[in-house]
Order: sequence, then C-alpha cells, then structure tokens
Amino acid sequence: RGKEYPVTVDGLTVGTVGLTAIDAAGEVYGLKELSEFDGTYLAAVAGSTIGGGAGRIAMKNQNGVVVTMQATTRGVSLTIGVSGVKLALRK
Repeated sequence: RGKEYPVTVDGLTVGTVGLTAIDAAGEVYGLKELSEFDGTYLAAVAGSTIGGGAGRIAMKNQNGVVVTMQATTRGVSLTIGVSGVKLALRK
C-alpha cells in the first residue's frame, strides 16, 4: 500500500559477471499481513520473465503472495534459481 521495506534475497541469479551487489525494485500483490511475505518464491509465469523488459520476474510464495522484481542496476537481468528464491523482510 505504497510502503517500502528492505528485503533480504537468497537464490536469485544475476545475469552479469563481476557484480557483488545490485539494486532492484519490485511490487507485492496479495499480501494481507506482513507475516505472509517471508518464504520461498517460485516462478509465477513460465520463463520467469514478464512484460516490462528482460530481467523483470514474477514470483509467488506458499502464501499466495506475488512479487514482481526488476534490477535497477543498468545492464543486469535477474533469473530465479531452480529451487526458488528466499525472500524475507530485513529485521
């Protein structure tokens, strides 16, 4: 609802060599309570990319929460790992 929260990410593949950190932004859908956010997210769309350009991915967790994310670091594309991506609100 227009709020921003820092998130930790584990299992996301970055399509550029030599980077140790990137910036990314995204939107969250279907979140009723913050406690539903943390979890393992799998590709919500075949091929794991959606409209808006390369590297924009859509993921869904076990609670039905959908996150769309895109790298804001220039020239970087994102790919969901085989076992999914673990996202958690940074505490």
